[in-house]
Amino acid sequence: MTTFIQLHLLTTYPPSNPNRDDQGRPKSAMVGGAPRLRLSSQAIKRAVRTAPEFKKALEGHLGERTQRIGEVIRDHLVNKRGADPETAYAIAETVCDAFGKLDAGKNKEGAGPFTAQLAFISPQERQAAIDLAERALDGEDLKSMAKKELEKAVLRKADGAADVAMFGRMLADDPDFNREAAVQIGHAVTTHRAEVEDDYYTAVDDLKTAAEDAGAGFVGEAGFGSGVYYLYACIDTGLLAENLADDRDLAARACEALVAALATATPSGKQNSFAHRPRACYILAEAGPQQPRDLSGAFFNPVSDADLRAASIAALEDMRGRIDAAYGEGCDDHRVMNIVTGEGSLADIKAFVRNAAGRP
Repeated sequence: MTTFIQLHLLTTYPPSNPNRDDQGRPKSAMVGGAPRLRLSSQAIKRAVRTAPEFKKALEGHLGERTQRIGEVIRDHLVNKRGADPETAYAIAETVCDAFGKLDAGKNKEGAGPFTAQLAFISPQERQAAIDLAERALDGEDLKSMAKKELEKAVLRKADGAADVAMFGRMLADDPDFNREAAVQIGHAVTTHRAEVEDDYYTAVDDLKTAAEDAGAGFVGEAGFGSGVYYLYACIDTGLLAENLADDRDLAARACEALVAALATATPSGKQNSFAHRPRACYILAEAGPQQPRDLSGAFFNPVSDADLRAASIAALEDMRGRIDAAYGEGCDDHRVMNIVTGEGSLADIKAFVRNAAGRP
């Protein structure tokens, strides 16, 4: 039986626009009939994967999401093995087929080959692709290999790529090597009513003289918003270990790095304009074999109080108690970090999560 680690975070964002829609405005949602601001799960996962603390903790165990594996192979053969560019390109094209179909429209002179879709590639698969390309350069006939043989020579169903193990991947042309995500991350939504506001701004032309006119060199408008966001994440520790070839220590390190990144990393949209660098003000970490459940229902009716942060914490804890009373305890053990009351710390949460993830 697996252990589920559930994470509930509340984070206060200042005026900012970290995650934009197609109009350049903060993403939003209607919840309980009230407008809310939203951060997409995709943006949050990207922020986690690129967070310095996450990358440092899992150095050597992180994949690459790219269409450019063919360029990596081609450049390696040219620069490290002295292959002529045409031969290197042809070999790279063949090896790339293991990761997906080629995008002929992107394959221009001096670039590529590119795959049509982004492929999430582990360090082991990257090296296997390079090794296979070197064998082809040394005379092995890859053209005679069936596609399944080519895939088995390069792709892995489990290895040491922590982010691939956590967030999963889909290879449309090679479904046998898909990986189911061991980590689910929800969209973060404000706990209270929140609407997009507009920032009217101007830019001054430093070289414009007073004799010309008194107007600005540029006038623009940008959306922003602020609020307390609720975020839910769930880790299936059994599946995570399975995706990591049963390396429990790496799985535990990955969970510890994940909670640290969720508490401190943010989507970086318009960060130079708003300098949003928030930290979670509340974290509830739960561990146990019970069926996971989020606590978003605490905010279906928007929180309304002079202190939205404290009111959000109170609503979350009240909903947790009500659900547990109705359905039974939602976990075997938990830890809390609450900066309003001074309870707990991120170090406590990290240690709890790491210990829970390391158990078989």
